[in-house]
Amino acid sequence: MGFTLAEHIPTCLNGKTLAQSIEAKLAAHVQTLKPQLGRAPGLAVLRVGDDPASAVYVRAKEQACERVGIRSFGAHLPARTSEADLLAKITDLNHDERVDGILLQLPLPPHLDARPLLYAIHPDKDVDGLHPDNLGRLVRDEPGLRSCTPAGVMQLLAAYGIEVAGRQAVVVGRSILVGKPLALMLLNADATVAIAHSRTRNLAEVTRSAEILVTAIGRPRCITADMIRHGAIVIDVGINRIQRPDGKFSLWGDVDYDAACQVASYITPVPGGVGPMTVAMLLHNTVWSYCRRHNQPAQLLQLSPTDQPAR
Repeated sequence: MGFTLAEHIPTCLNGKTLAQSIEAKLAAHVQTLKPQLGRAPGLAVLRVGDDPASAVYVRAKEQACERVGIRSFGAHLPARTSEADLLAKITDLNHDERVDGILLQLPLPPHLDARPLLYAIHPDKDVDGLHPDNLGRLVRDEPGLRSCTPAGVMQLLAAYGIEVAGRQAVVVGRSILVGKPLALMLLNADATVAIAHSRTRNLAEVTRSAEILVTAIGRPRCITADMIRHGAIVIDVGINRIQRPDGKFSLWGDVDYDAACQVASYITPVPGGVGPMTVAMLLHNTVWSYCRRHNQPAQLLQLSPTDQPAR
């Protein structure tokens, strides 16, 4: 992966363009299957309370569903909703034949524990890939619903023809949403994987060992150029909302993007990198579940060279 800075031109991994390609493929697939199966796929996104960021994310997911032809069965519940009432809602959706996917939007109000609620979602409708059954399938490298953001990262690498097998990968972050499942996905793709986190000593030394560096720690611009190996592939999962002096907000990643561009061979922007892929994989998981529940062929998207974004 060696090169000199003078000849180095980093490639921007355009998640927005790739997500649009995935949506188009899914929309065509839904249009073909809907007349045969008598209904469209259905997704229920449950939002509890009035977290403003969650409201934005949920609306973006609903709009994406409309573009692909997925029906929305979601609900916005008041912040005071009890665990028992939310469990009852999830149970109803588990038994609703029109619903193929259920997603519980996080974070929840402080009085609610996410774990029993996530476990209550039927594994075959768990489009966030967080149920123990689906995580177990990931550990065993068996087919199943995968966590959306890590799955989006893997699709992004595949679409740009980036070879994972045999490479040293470092994942900075150990959350159940991103860090842990992504480490397993990279391992299943034959990478050699290390996980770093907030308690890692000599973090810069660890990150400099990475040929593929993925950051998901939620600390704006904490990964600087001197922490990145020359020629590394840098995937920035972080989305940090920062208020500017004028009172408006900007989105920053975990990586100091401008500086990192001087050393990375490939890099994702924020916004426009991993974020759109997360939504695209949520749609993909919903359609995958829809196909499986109707005994239709279902497999993870296989991207051909014609699907690759422009360089």
